Amino acid sequence: MRCPFCGSIDTQVKDSRPADDHTTIRRRRVCDACGGRFTTFERVQLRELTVVKRSGRRVPFERDKLARSVAVALRKRDVSPERVERLVNGIVSQLESLGEAEVTSEQIGETIMAALKNLDHVAYVRFASVYRNFSEASDFGAIVNELKDGEDVIPGGAKRREGDPDKDKR
Repeated sequence: MRCPFCGSIDTQVKDSRPADDHTTIRRRRVCDACGGRFTTFERVQLRELTVVKRSGRRVPFERDKLARSVAVALRKRDVSPERVERLVNGIVSQLESLGEAEVTSEQIGETIMAALKNLDHVAYVRFASVYRNFSEASDFGAIVNELKDGEDVIPGGAKRREGDPDKDKR
């Protein structure tokens, strides 16, 4: 591991233990060259994922980018950091367990939307407004109505019912 202070590659692990969420290992390290101390985290990665963008461009999957997007949606919401970390870990696990080395940006966006919908409705609306590129106030109304009615709004105005117990009564 390269030292963040001096750039030396000679560092030693002084302490290792599971992190609070038990999905990562926390390691305390010391640089032999400068004596600097720092912490690293190690987590399981099932496979290297590549994201296929809408333009067709392929880029490496970045867990941190996904975590930042979720954090922006959850800004100033009363959700504990542990729940956010579990949510991000769950999304990454879902994507890795698809069995494909490539995932589309749409798959990632829809997976995040589903996870946020179950966690926090305000964060869900915030993320949806960026992901679905809302252009007018009625777009917000449609997604809020979706939450009220238990429907998924598909771009273009179509609706899809999910788990509606009254659908046979209509």
